[in-house]
Amino acid sequence: MTATLAPLPDETFISRLKWTLHDYRAIVGQEFTHLVRQPANFAWGLGFPIVMVLLFVYVFGSAMDVTGEGAGVDYVAYAMPGMFAMTIAFGFTSTAWAVAEAKEKGFIDRVRSMPMASSAVVVGRNIADTMHAAVDLVVLVLIALAIGWRSGGTLTETLGAFAILLWLRFALIWVGVWTGLLVKSVEQAGNLFAIAFPFGMVSSVFTPPELMPGWLGVIAAWNPVSATATAIRDLFGNPSAVGDSWPEQHALLAAIVWPVVITAIFLPLAVRKFQNLGR
Repeated sequence: MTATLAPLPDETFISRLKWTLHDYRAIVGQEFTHLVRQPANFAWGLGFPIVMVLLFVYVFGSAMDVTGEGAGVDYVAYAMPGMFAMTIAFGFTSTAWAVAEAKEKGFIDRVRSMPMASSAVVVGRNIADTMHAAVDLVVLVLIALAIGWRSGGTLTETLGAFAILLWLRFALIWVGVWTGLLVKSVEQAGNLFAIAFPFGMVSSVFTPPELMPGWLGVIAAWNPVSATATAIRDLFGNPSAVGDSWPEQHALLAAIVWPVVITAIFLPLAVRKFQNLGR
């Protein structure tokens, strides 16, 4: 009688990890292939921030006094970090739209029927969108440099600012995945922009919260986008009009903690919604 040796636990774990990473890579590769074949989605994602730069910096910027030194003074230096933060925040709508489209066209059902890691679609989507956000930031920074924005921080501080921006995007992607799985159609996912717009605008992106009406200023000050915008302004060495509220006085800490809170809420929701699809 011949005894059969069971595989060692370590070998089983390593094998599963290898195939899980392979599944993640497959999903990320598919997402970038889709992006290359439909570049209009990438163009739209950058088109709106560019329009906002032209509108607020060149149309309204000359009337903005955010530093107390006169209208228009250093407004480009104030507004561009806010624009970076707003672009990152609005990105969750693109995630929701892409997930809703994949669900509507049956791609998610096909993946779920294959012997792939159950987390592949959700995690792979996050990896792909975070990489996409990094590309968006590079293009936006080039535009900012072209209109005169500069970072006055050290190399470490500047890279830290961009890391904080991607940290916020990482958290908001889970919101996009969950909402993309939740909505019934691509059209409903497209309507999420109506939620994203006030989320990004009622913040310190273009105007300090203390210049807003009292109740609105409180909302803006506690907005995660405001925390990120204020934190990166400090790291970039750009002008920053800081009020007396806790998140404004502790912007860097708030910019780190807010994404943790968002991830803790929406990551489990996204995974659970994916697992319950079709039930």
